[in-house]
Amino acid sequence: MAHPLMPKAKAVWLVDNTTLTFEQVAEFCGLHELEVQAIADGEVAGGMQGLDPVAAGEVTMEEIERCQADPSAQMAMAKVSIPQPRAKPKGARYTPVSKRQDRPNAIAWLVKNYPELSDAQISKLIGTTKPTIGAVRDRTHWNTPNIKPQNPVGLGLCKGDDLEKAVALARARAGTAHTPGAATAPDGVLSPADTAPAEETPAEPEEPPAPWELHTHKTETADG
Repeated sequence: MAHPLMPKAKAVWLVDNTTLTFEQVAEFCGLHELEVQAIADGEVAGGMQGLDPVAAGEVTMEEIERCQADPSAQMAMAKVSIPQPRAKPKGARYTPVSKRQDRPNAIAWLVKNYPELSDAQISKLIGTTKPTIGAVRDRTHWNTPNIKPQNPVGLGLCKGDDLEKAVALARARAGTAHTPGAATAPDGVLSPADTAPAEETPAEPEEPPAPWELHTHKTETADG
């Protein structure tokens, strides 16, 4: 069962302004019955300002009156008609302050080794912004002379699995094949030679017997 926000403040208001039983108030607010009794006795939430659940749209006055007439009834929450704030979409990954100085190096590495990645993907992977990515791409970043491409996985800015998925998605969009394990390679990139199937070495042809070996073989046959 859903309960109102700030349940103690709502319980204070219901105790002060209605004749609902402690059990009814406790059930509606998600509190223990003894806690509601302590609120009524002033032992708990002393000085707390009560909040009207009717004004908050959490219960109707008709519902309160119905339960006041029937002590065995339980109050039901009203459907919230007040517009609720929309959940914010997840933004870029949070990067610890100690690692933020490594982001330009990671961007340079991704741009160099995986040019098919979009700015949005890079931003999500290592928790940076598109202007920063653009500055690294255009070499207009204020610290360009000191930027050295480094694998973001090794820097701890993203996980190898996340990088693999991002590269796979980018290459799928571009219509190119994805190389498994690229994010965990020593340098972060697998060359075609590393992923090509091993070729079997052809057996060397047997050399023909020397002429004297043939002569010796014929002599032994004649003597036999």
